[in-house]
Amino acid sequence: MKTVVIPAQITTVEDKIAGNFNLTQIMLLMAPVFWAVIVYTTLTPQLSLSLYKLPLIFIVTAVCIALAVRYKEKVVLNWVMVLLKYNLRPKYYLLDKNDSYLRTIDHPNFEKTKKTLPKIELSKIPAEKNAFPFSIADLVHLEKLLETPSNSFSLRLQKKGGLRVVFEQTGK
Repeated sequence: MKTVVIPAQITTVEDKIAGNFNLTQIMLLMAPVFWAVIVYTTLTPQLSLSLYKLPLIFIVTAVCIALAVRYKEKVVLNWVMVLLKYNLRPKYYLLDKNDSYLRTIDHPNFEKTKKTLPKIELSKIPAEKNAFPFSIADLVHLEKLLETPSNSFSLRLQKKGGLRVVFEQTGK
């Protein structure tokens, strides 16, 4: 009587469709047939055999057969996919605490309203002839104060963001 060993982990067992071939191998072996039909019907001269069509068909057939072979109980195509995923992965990872991945971000909904600016009536105020509050004599006096080596001029920041201007007389 024939006995069959049932594996404990059923998910690792591949389904065999025809003989020792699984679905991936059968699709890889059918791909050159479809490729040959496409090349034969679409490239000129259409529906006739020419010398440049044969290498196109044989190259695709050889690649598909090579990918359908089993190596260490896995199809070579699976090995190629693993190597491609490994080589195309990012090599350096950056940690960013401010990353928005897997966070829920609440975006406010702004309703578009048509805003109109109020009309402002400009009153006609006559412009003063001298809008600058200091006279030229004051500016000349300030310049002389700054040039004198016995006077020091400093700007000091206050705690609440203010600016304090200080003139000090260091010595006579």
